[in-house]
Amino acid sequence: MGSMFSCCLGNDYETPDPEVRRQQMLEAAERRQQEYENRGLKDPEGVKAKQRKREAAEKSQEQIGSNENNLRWQVS
Repeated sequence: MGSMFSCCLGNDYETPDPEVRRQQMLEAAERRQQEYENRGLKDPEGVKAKQRKREAAEKSQEQIGSNENNLRWQVS
């Protein structure tokens, strides 16, 4: 029964090279990952910029804090 339609289906398309196919799959996966990360955000670049700015401020605060003597609580 399966061979009855085999004459009609023919291979009219070319199978892409495995390397090309791998590259297409990689690009599709990266695109899906980017869409997932940006889901629900109006300005994803703005959010990333704020996050980088916050991380830089925390890092500079840690550097400043390491140079100063921290207050210590003493309970008697």
